[in-house]
Amino acid sequence: MDKLIPLSVPNLKGNELKYVTDAIETEWVSAGGAYIDRYETEFADYLNVETAVACQSGTAGLHLALILSGVEKDHEVIVPTLTFIAAVNPVKYLQAYPIFMDCDDSLCMDMGKLKEFCQAECDFIDNELINKSTGKHIKAVVVVHVFGNMADMPAVMDIAEKYNLKVIEDATEALGTYYLEGRYKGKFAGTIADIGVYSFNGNKIITTGGGGMMVSSDTDIMKRAKYLSTQAKDDAVDFIHNEVGYNYRMTNLQAALGVAQLEQLEHFISIKKENYSIYKSSINDEINGLRMLGFRDDIRPNYWFYSVYIVNTEKYSRKKIIESLANDHIQSRPIWGLIHEQKPYLHAQTYKIEKAFDYYNRVVNIPCSSNLSADEVNKVIEKISVIS
Repeated sequence: MDKLIPLSVPNLKGNELKYVTDAIETEWVSAGGAYIDRYETEFADYLNVETAVACQSGTAGLHLALILSGVEKDHEVIVPTLTFIAAVNPVKYLQAYPIFMDCDDSLCMDMGKLKEFCQAECDFIDNELINKSTGKHIKAVVVVHVFGNMADMPAVMDIAEKYNLKVIEDATEALGTYYLEGRYKGKFAGTIADIGVYSFNGNKIITTGGGGMMVSSDTDIMKRAKYLSTQAKDDAVDFIHNEVGYNYRMTNLQAALGVAQLEQLEHFISIKKENYSIYKSSINDEINGLRMLGFRDDIRPNYWFYSVYIVNTEKYSRKKIIESLANDHIQSRPIWGLIHEQKPYLHAQTYKIEKAFDYYNRVVNIPCSSNLSADEVNKVIEKISVIS
């Protein structure tokens, strides 16, 4: 049997075992320990921000980010429909309501439609954006940087300033992506908006097994994030809690993994860039009816996920490609089901969703791990080329 070529798995060939062993030997394995502080500090240094706060998961970080942005019951939050559902569920945790927006050709939120929605479908009254159809206050926008690409941040920040909206960057897929030009030149995904959130799930570019990180230019927000994520302790000695907090802490064992992974991040990105280039040149030039989706020209992407776009739907389908590759022990997957079509969100408001349907029907993600060899990349290409 051929060796399985997985879709996206961790690369643990650095100091992971050394640091985790150290954490175990010092018996700091839970929600305290030197590696948590070290990971937060080194993560902030990498992103050129003042501080970062580690948490249990990217979802936990997004939940806290919404709370810290002032989202409350009956508020509305604008979200993308083309994303993983974890970007939207925290809106429901707070008994707020999502409004679903279409994507553009970067797979990220269509900022042209966002602007149009705010202008045509809302009133701006007393410094609040009010949805004409519901009468509710739209408080925030959650922007997801999909597959390591980057949303149009200048556009969304301009819209947010005009309409007094908080912006949360879901950079869970885009750690290491940054702008090469423009007013945000040198700024990393996750560091531009009010709050940025990252994920270290097992399939991400670096992993702690689970876990996440929050960043903000507002140090008071980060202090409050730490407070809420550690059970809102006002007096740790006498166990005084003046607010409802959350057990959203990262463990020292996870942070030990994270420190080792962060040391290798730029190396991982260089490998993923090289493998992406092999895929792109071969598939775009040699396989009629398919093409690799690209990344924005004004960014340095982290090349997290590779997306094949089906141009010729008479020859190819998502199902055919995925099943054919699976028969050759190669993992692939379709893009996520659109969230506004998921059962919990069937009655949510949507706005001119068009392109998201096209990408949903035509995108297949193919193996992209940072430990993927050139031979394995070429094998995937070879197997795709004979699908008929």
